[in-house]
Amino acid sequence: MIVMVDARITCEVKCTQLEKSMAFLFDPNQYGQKTAHVLGDDRLNELGPGEPNAAAHSLLSSLTAVDIFAGETVEDPMMAQCCLSALWLYHDYLDESHAISQSIPTTEGSYWHGIMHRREPDYSNAKYWFRKIDRHAAYGPLLQDAAALIQKQSPAPQLAKLATGAAWDAFAFVDVCEAYNQQGTDNEKLCRLIQRLEWNLLFDHCYKRAIGKNL
Repeated sequence: MIVMVDARITCEVKCTQLEKSMAFLFDPNQYGQKTAHVLGDDRLNELGPGEPNAAAHSLLSSLTAVDIFAGETVEDPMMAQCCLSALWLYHDYLDESHAISQSIPTTEGSYWHGIMHRREPDYSNAKYWFRKIDRHAAYGPLLQDAAALIQKQSPAPQLAKLATGAAWDAFAFVDVCEAYNQQGTDNEKLCRLIQRLEWNLLFDHCYKRAIGKNL
């Protein structure tokens, strides 16, 4: 096991925790060879902006919807653009992700936009964009999987409360991310795992909608 600094969870630990808890199992290989390559290092992003992954910049810069959806017909170009925004965000290029998401006038564009501002961090701006989302398809499985993670641990009451609602509370998650960002605690680690669950589910949703698959 490789131990990482700055309270980062090792790939082995994070993957094990997610796989044991998730109803939705994220497999990068189901999104095509090019996308799987972009997702190959299995990152667990900071709650804050993190450090852009310079090793991925050239690949990301050359990436197009044609590359992401090779062999598939893109039926929803805006959903395809959401996937591009997501991949930039995955590698901690917040500005590049923002440049794409802010030009997508859809619920999913607002969602990626909100996540970017939450990580920036600009918490009030993040909530502004989350207010543009009513009930998203990702919220149900996100609540289910986040609750499974939370119930396996003993988090702070503010974080534990996320598992008790009838629906996913995006605003409460903004608040806990603000509370535990850069603390180097188990609560921060749990928030980062939940954030990864959120990314996985939203990316999967956008990818499948982009190629016209029913969810």
